[in-house]
Amino acid sequence: MFIPKANRVAIYEYLFKEGVIVAKKDHRVQKHPNLESIPNLQVIKTMQSLHSRGLVKEQFAWRHYYWCLTNEGIEELRSYLHLPPEIVPSTLTRPARSETVRPRTGAGGPRGFGGGAKTDEDRSNYRRNPGDGGLDKKGDVGPGASDVEFRGGFGRASRY
Repeated sequence: MFIPKANRVAIYEYLFKEGVIVAKKDHRVQKHPNLESIPNLQVIKTMQSLHSRGLVKEQFAWRHYYWCLTNEGIEELRSYLHLPPEIVPSTLTRPARSETVRPRTGAGGPRGFGGGAKTDEDRSNYRRNPGDGGLDKKGDVGPGASDVEFRGGFGRASRY
């Protein structure tokens, strides 16, 4: 398919600026929503060409194509568009952290929880249940640990 160079350059510039591009798999759509003057079919075919060369990674889900630039694609588009190495796609830039975020200070303990440091005694007391006469939750489990209890009234034969 013949794609005018101006359209191809506009697609490449948008892809390099954002790092990703999305297109609906519908050839009847006249214009791409993010690139107003370029038909959706031209975007799909251009990205399929880049995918066949291994410059983008393609994902298809729910009637939409998702393309993401690879490292080789970034280098290739940078040389094609004559861009300096300082310019990178927005998917590779980290958002600036705001200064209003303060680190948490807890009421006690190194993790910021109020209870302080846990000891081995606390952990062993947790496993003991005072309601069951101090039985060990972990140690009193398994076959033969308790009596088997059969209760009637369940299943198909309960009607007879």
